Amino acid sequence: MCGIVGYAGNRQAAPIILDGLTKLEYRGYDSAGVAVSDKNGDIDIIKAKGKLKVLYGLTDGGNKLNGLCGIGHTRWATHGEPSENNAHPHCNDDKTVVAVHNGIIENFSPLKAKLMRRGYSFYSDTDTEVATKLVDYYYKKYGEPLRAISEFALHVRGAYALAVLFKEFPGKIFAIRKDSPMVIGYTDGGAFLASDVPAILKYTRNIYYTDNHEIVSLSNDGVVFYNLDREEIRKEYTVISWDAEAAEKGGWEHFMLKEIHEQPAVVRNTVNYFLHDGKLDLSELNLSDEYFKDTESIIITGCGSAYHVGVVAQYILEDIARIPVRVEIASEFRYRKPVLNGKELVIVISQSGETADSLAALREMKEQGIRTLAIVNVLGSSIAREADSVFYTKAGPEISVATTKAYSAQLIAMYMIALKFAKVRATISEEYYTQLKNELLLLPEKIETVLGSKEQIQKFASEMMDKQDVFFIGRGIDYAVSIESSLKLKEISYIHSEAYAAGELKHGTISLIENGTLVLGILTQSKLTEKTISNLVETASRGAYVAVLASENTLGIPDSFKKVFRIPQTDEHFSASLAVITMQLFAYYLSVLRGNDVDKPRNLAKSVTVE
Repeated sequence: MCGIVGYAGNRQAAPIILDGLTKLEYRGYDSAGVAVSDKNGDIDIIKAKGKLKVLYGLTDGGNKLNGLCGIGHTRWATHGEPSENNAHPHCNDDKTVVAVHNGIIENFSPLKAKLMRRGYSFYSDTDTEVATKLVDYYYKKYGEPLRAISEFALHVRGAYALAVLFKEFPGKIFAIRKDSPMVIGYTDGGAFLASDVPAILKYTRNIYYTDNHEIVSLSNDGVVFYNLDREEIRKEYTVISWDAEAAEKGGWEHFMLKEIHEQPAVVRNTVNYFLHDGKLDLSELNLSDEYFKDTESIIITGCGSAYHVGVVAQYILEDIARIPVRVEIASEFRYRKPVLNGKELVIVISQSGETADSLAALREMKEQGIRTLAIVNVLGSSIAREADSVFYTKAGPEISVATTKAYSAQLIAMYMIALKFAKVRATISEEYYTQLKNELLLLPEKIETVLGSKEQIQKFASEMMDKQDVFFIGRGIDYAVSIESSLKLKEISYIHSEAYAAGELKHGTISLIENGTLVLGILTQSKLTEKTISNLVETASRGAYVAVLASENTLGIPDSFKKVFRIPQTDEHFSASLAVITMQLFAYYLSVLRGNDVDKPRNLAKSVTVE
């Protein structure tokens, strides 16, 4: 959510900042602004409600703002409605302290009251103006930026990535973070700050990942890190392996469509990294075979699509590894008081590695001494750094808000973890273990086969454009695919959609079925097919338009069903990796036909870094 870009160097800052902000549009925003200081420290601020193109127009692409140092921001409204007044950057009364901020200051109300008692007034409804003026208060009190920011951190509660310009320190940016992502880059041409790597990858591959309560000073001379005691600390940078083109559309109409088509490569890269020469190698997780044997249960937690990956994994782990598994929504689990005995493994799944509720759940488990394993896509992210073990997926940058390739990579990660548990605990035969490994290697080609049927899916989407209610049903792993399919459809098409375990239809939900309601059934689990078909027939008898997605060997599908999509046969434990592709394409084409911006759906953000 929101996006920050900063630059201090030997080039005009505003064009670089605006360029970086365009790379962060996927995070979601409703207004934008930029502040640039000149060689004397005088700071110009320009803000606008709406898309970045408005800000581009007001600044002539940044050329109207002279200065080699600046900060910019795309805002997602939390405190106060979207408006120019509430947009960042925010400033003190004389514009000598200017700041941008991601996150939420939870105690902003008492801080605001304190500042008002000291003579401050406020022009916006935001917590960020309070944060800015709190820094100003301590700067005036102590006369030193590092002390001002350190005092700020000691007096606020909540999450923040804060970047500040001080008039009396031209050419410098001071920043700090807590529980909100911030990366730093440096080259001979200057220093860069951003909420995410794609914003600055065009300029540098050398990235520093900041830890909580680290203060950083950026200038043309370099980057310096400090702790809260204002003592200088050393940090190592990470070299980003993927190139800037990976974060560009590359001729595709939308990032989402590009990322859907990248899934064969993503799955292949993830499989081949951990499975080579016939051996599954998860040694980088730093979990011994004895640990896999001794673990008594598994808890999987995540939000949105990451949670749905956990639902798939629950069926697989319990079936082939014979270990108890429960899947928890992170925003609920973090406030639970679960009964634990210390022999659990908690798996936290997050694309960004910054998801606020998932990070909080991880920290809660660590405080209780429970072993944690993160499945993340972003090197150096908060969840990756704080988990005991990390499984890095090989999805590369995912830009579209609606996840596709990261979901697929997370599925592969969970398949491999399930295989490892099954192998070490000897709950499957050596022959079946080898069969499953070989099937993993075939998945990329089979995903390509599904993608080859996209014209058929596009035609079906055009026929379903007027639907206002859609239901997805399935059993077992097919139910897990249903909830992800429903989420994909609703988040980008804005069509009301629900997913149900097929057997639950008769317990109230079938009352919602009426003439013309679209019901999509998923049929990849052979032992459950007949029962799901019976449920689908019940909806058809009440006027539903029934379409199904089935494995190519699935038999017994009634002729009365209006549409049948087929996916290649695979081991049924892995069918989600194929079934979800069809549903991603259906959601994409239906949304495009309805005129929606599928990469930036309304009210949503890519990385949810606040509760």
